[in-house]
Amino acid sequence: MGVGLVALLALAACGGGPPGSQADSAARAPARTEAGQPAPAKPRATRLDAKPETGADTREDTVEAQISTFALDVDTASYAYARRTLGEGRRPEPARIRPEEFVNAFGQDDYAEPAGDGFTVHVDGARMPGSDTAVVRVGLRTRGSDAASRRPADLTFVVDVSGSMAEPGRLDLVKQALHTLIDQLAAGDRVSVVAFSDTAETVVPMTPLTARPELHAAVDRLAVQGGTNLEAGLVTGYRQAAGAFRAAATNRVVLLSDGLANQGATAWQAILDRVKEYAGRQVTLLTVGVGREYGDELMEQLADNGDGAAVYVSTREEAEKVFAARLPATIELRARDAKAQVVFNPSVVESQRLLGYDNRAMSAGEFRDDDRDGGEIGPGHAVTALYSVRLKPGATGQLAQATVRWQDPDTRAPAEAGRAVDVAALAPSIWEKAPVRLQVDVTAAAFALYLRDRDAFGLDLPVLGEHARRLAEAAEDPMVGELARLIDQARTLG
Repeated sequence: MGVGLVALLALAACGGGPPGSQADSAARAPARTEAGQPAPAKPRATRLDAKPETGADTREDTVEAQISTFALDVDTASYAYARRTLGEGRRPEPARIRPEEFVNAFGQDDYAEPAGDGFTVHVDGARMPGSDTAVVRVGLRTRGSDAASRRPADLTFVVDVSGSMAEPGRLDLVKQALHTLIDQLAAGDRVSVVAFSDTAETVVPMTPLTARPELHAAVDRLAVQGGTNLEAGLVTGYRQAAGAFRAAATNRVVLLSDGLANQGATAWQAILDRVKEYAGRQVTLLTVGVGREYGDELMEQLADNGDGAAVYVSTREEAEKVFAARLPATIELRARDAKAQVVFNPSVVESQRLLGYDNRAMSAGEFRDDDRDGGEIGPGHAVTALYSVRLKPGATGQLAQATVRWQDPDTRAPAEAGRAVDVAALAPSIWEKAPVRLQVDVTAAAFALYLRDRDAFGLDLPVLGEHARRLAEAAEDPMVGELARLIDQARTLG
């Protein structure tokens, strides 16, 4: 591999500290003991002006330095946004690059599905050539499902019809996606549509899918007009969802917008609080971003506070993938408030750093605090986290213990699963001996770090592009070939 990527992973590692590891376990009992002494929590960004410092030194003292805790996240909007901007010959804004969303945009066939609800935990890693640095991968997967076996769904679509949505590829793309989804949903599902510009209106109240012609006609009536009062749209949408709430159904609001709000409440905290309140009533949120320019940070925060996910679409093919394949099959939840905690062995690990999840970080003590918000994960979802780890010379024995904790979507009963990994299990070379999907994950994360921090880690893009092209052939995955093309496009921008 190139010296640049070795430097990237070495410089990414944060300072180490003391103690302890946990015993290997797949226990699912709701344990209540602390995984370590809690330190003051890092506040998650809840306002648009509260941004994590890109490239900041995140070293921590004492116990927390060897314990990494974060809320799970299946967002992929950052990767889709970068793909569009690079395709247009523009460099993505660094603040919009989130490495974990690049990694989680790629499929995983390394992780087995669990037999029941909850998660399987997969932990592996590889050494970086010519250094004392290794990459450790923690992979989590839920059991899949199909549309025929899922519970019914009540979906409230909140559609932005403001003037900015007149740009080709915005409202027309949204309407086409909604038509596709209406045809994909089952007879037991129900749909309502809310449109917003200066004000909000209910275009069609909660309607069963047996009335598909009426729903298609409502979508056809959507037309561009006025400003962007996102607050009014969300409030109306949530009221519609709450008024039609069915305990036996999955209740979800789907926001389709460019996120460029300019009317109503613009401090955002009131909107985020309202979204969080409805999430507590089991009405979750999916945000779908569209448009050449869009409010990425707002859409991501809305999804985080709404117990949901954020995606971005810019083409009919991407919309088809989200609305015809992903959304119908993953409407229901497998886990609420899911969190991961990785405890590194201080006798083996000099230092470690989680790559990404900057605004999902938690203190160690919050892992088993079931009042602390985590991530909502649907059927068949895979979540990957990568760590840059600096090993101590001659290190042997257990390297780390990874544990995931979640709550049952209906009963809120907590459960856990875990797995440990030893130093001996690390592949001797990431580029020669490691699983292909692990190599793809490292390539995607490294590319994201380049786009975000550029020369901060001395990343060698030509070498990274060579790895991506080789992996595209080995994985037989068109998305990896696309990644290679994106790396080449980034090179042309200097």
